[in-house]
Amino acid sequence: MIQIDLTGQVAVVTGGSSGIGLATAELFLRAGASVAICGRDSERLGEAQAALSAKHPGAQLLAQRCDVLDADQVNAFAQAVQERFGRTDMLVNNAGQGRVSTFADTSDDAWREELDLKYFGVIRPTRAFLPMLCDTGGAGRNAAIVNVNSLLALQPEPHMVATSSARAGLLSLTKSLAVEFAPQRIRVNSILIGIVESGQWRRRYATQAEPGQSWEDWTGELARKKNIPLGRFGRPEEAAQALFYLATPLSSYTTGSHIDVSGGVARHV
Repeated sequence: MIQIDLTGQVAVVTGGSSGIGLATAELFLRAGASVAICGRDSERLGEAQAALSAKHPGAQLLAQRCDVLDADQVNAFAQAVQERFGRTDMLVNNAGQGRVSTFADTSDDAWREELDLKYFGVIRPTRAFLPMLCDTGGAGRNAAIVNVNSLLALQPEPHMVATSSARAGLLSLTKSLAVEFAPQRIRVNSILIGIVESGQWRRRYATQAEPGQSWEDWTGELARKKNIPLGRFGRPEEAAQALFYLATPLSSYTTGSHIDVSGGVARHV
């Protein structure tokens, strides 16, 4: 990776206690940024904070429990960042997971829950941190929002109908925000992920793998069944590297765009 010095800048990562969010926070810390992470699970958040602090002794790190669907908690998190660091330069919206359901078996409540998570998991943090991002986004300064989205936004799957629909809406929202925030010098982009290793997949492996079957063999077999050209699942750090690029001045002339991180699954041109 190209080295970049982010000393003096502040990165905020929602859903930062595990997986892609945790890997992204680690990259920001490695580059010298101050970092604020949040998550819903206090225990896992504490473990993430301890792991990051051990890797980066003396780093400026804030970890706070926050449900991104709770406006009061999100506003309290933003206030904590303001009080601790005084600014926000980069916001990574990384919250939510997929819902497996078809149109026939998705209830009204399930539709509402999925749309609420995918939209307001981005809307509420963006709204809360926007004043600080505007302060940062003057001439010659970097201010950026990056949304973690899914390839389902462009390539919907019938067994994930609600998630696919919501992901398409988030792609449109990202484009709209990029245009609206451009005068404030705030860039807005997203990544579109395919299958990335996660705790959810680890739990499936624990219950579905054959006796003695390794994680590599189990995921490799699934990757072949799902026709992933690279023949494996993505790793959290691979998605994190794309997020890092879009959040930093490395992509200073990119906004309203996305990076495909799906291992070649995308069929569209």
